[in-house]
Amino acid sequence: MAHTILLVQPGPKPESRTFSDYESVNECMEGVCKIYEEHLKRMNPNTPSITYDISQLFDFIDQLADLSCLVYQKSTNTYAPYNKDWIKEKIYILLRRQAAKAN
Repeated sequence: MAHTILLVQPGPKPESRTFSDYESVNECMEGVCKIYEEHLKRMNPNTPSITYDISQLFDFIDQLADLSCLVYQKSTNTYAPYNKDWIKEKIYILLRRQAAKAN
């Protein structure tokens, strides 16, 4: 359970930057998925049920101007930065675990 700060910049303008904080890396990765799901809902307001696959989620992440995480490191009392590739790897692991539990 490492406190995690998610930094998001959807477009080229620095004013579009936001951040969210989470109690764990997994919660943060779920937060990234929720951001994508909210984006899908905005783009498809008349569709009652929206599905997507991981490649679409990763494409969305890649088109963001910036997406990164700061994860608290207890041993050094600091936050370590992680990039989009790290986030995609963690999301892949999270979704794979969720899929295994569902089966």
